[in-house]
Amino acid sequence: MELTTAISKRNFKSLLWHAGFLSLAQVFMDVDTIIPAMLVDAGGSAMQIGILTAIMLGGSSFTQVLYAPFVSNHPYKKKFLLLGINSRIFALLGLALMLYFSAKLDEPFIIMMIFVLISVFSFGGAFANVSYTDILGKSIMQGSRKSFFSTRQVITALILFFSALVAKKVLNLAIYPINYGHMFLIAFGALLISSLGFWNIKEVTPSRLTIKNPKHFYQLVKTELKVNKKLKYFLGFINSMGISTALLPFIILYAKEMYKTDGGDTGSFLLYKIIGSVVTGFVLFLLARRYKYRYLLYGGAALAFALPLFILLSSTMPSFIFIFFIGGIIYTAYTIAMNGVLLEVSGTENRTLYTGITGVGNILPALFPLVGGWIIKSFGFQPFFILYMAIILSSLFFIYRLGCEK
Repeated sequence: MELTTAISKRNFKSLLWHAGFLSLAQVFMDVDTIIPAMLVDAGGSAMQIGILTAIMLGGSSFTQVLYAPFVSNHPYKKKFLLLGINSRIFALLGLALMLYFSAKLDEPFIIMMIFVLISVFSFGGAFANVSYTDILGKSIMQGSRKSFFSTRQVITALILFFSALVAKKVLNLAIYPINYGHMFLIAFGALLISSLGFWNIKEVTPSRLTIKNPKHFYQLVKTELKVNKKLKYFLGFINSMGISTALLPFIILYAKEMYKTDGGDTGSFLLYKIIGSVVTGFVLFLLARRYKYRYLLYGGAALAFALPLFILLSSTMPSFIFIFFIGGIIYTAYTIAMNGVLLEVSGTENRTLYTGITGVGNILPALFPLVGGWIIKSFGFQPFFILYMAIILSSLFFIYRLGCEK
């Protein structure tokens, strides 16, 4: 059965349903503010923040290389998509229950369980993402993709904004760990509802790329790198600009260590990060048929470079509200551009392969939080910010060589 306009519209709505409730869940389990703040309040160190950030942002992407060969051998990916999201749902429930009963647990055990459950959550998300990218590419007609990305961003940003107001109040209702227990329980419910969108997807177009074993996978990667000249520049881009998604957890640590911020401040940081995301999503929605991905890439890189520079040049306490507002802009611009460029450089049959390549090529974002945690522990925040800026600056070369036309 071929993809028709009616099926495309059905899948369009189903994927938007998922995105809407996922955005609600994301507020209450935000990887840039809520999770690192929870770990710090639980007694986590700079190195542990780095390790957890590496798991959430880099390691989860890197594991896609393990999933892509397996998923690629199956023409229909929906069952794997559901398996991945269900593992995330149960991980969130586990976090909530652990926090509610944490008074009966030792601090080292709590920190260990945070790492275990966040790993299940992150690796389950990576497994789902391999299937999601393939299903998205073949379930919505090409002419509707940019509209989908922009519409999704507006809907999710609006939900993010209003739910952030609720999240800020929830954080203030109680102290650690009960307030975080409430947060993850709400996230669990929202993600459970969002999974209904995946159940409603109609996957009609099979896509199969036979990958016999890991050696065969790497042979295919080498072939694609030779055939598709843009692929290596795309990998360079995600390895350089990709570290921008790892900055905000360290700024949370910086704010807590240098200025003793609390749960109420974390709620404000989350709110203004989301406001930045809302503004960016709305603007890009209005300009959906006008902007080109390369302008989005350049703009995101410029802001990502300027953010730590603003902190370094501040002689007094920097405006963290402004920092997280800009952080929301950077995250949204990177997410939209990266997903759009991935679809542009890949094809229908090799999309899961490219998702796997993206994962295995995501080496620097996986290592950077680990190195960053060590640098902060050993030398302080200033060398960390300088290294970050240097890597972001290198992304301009890869953006230029990508030469995105759409």
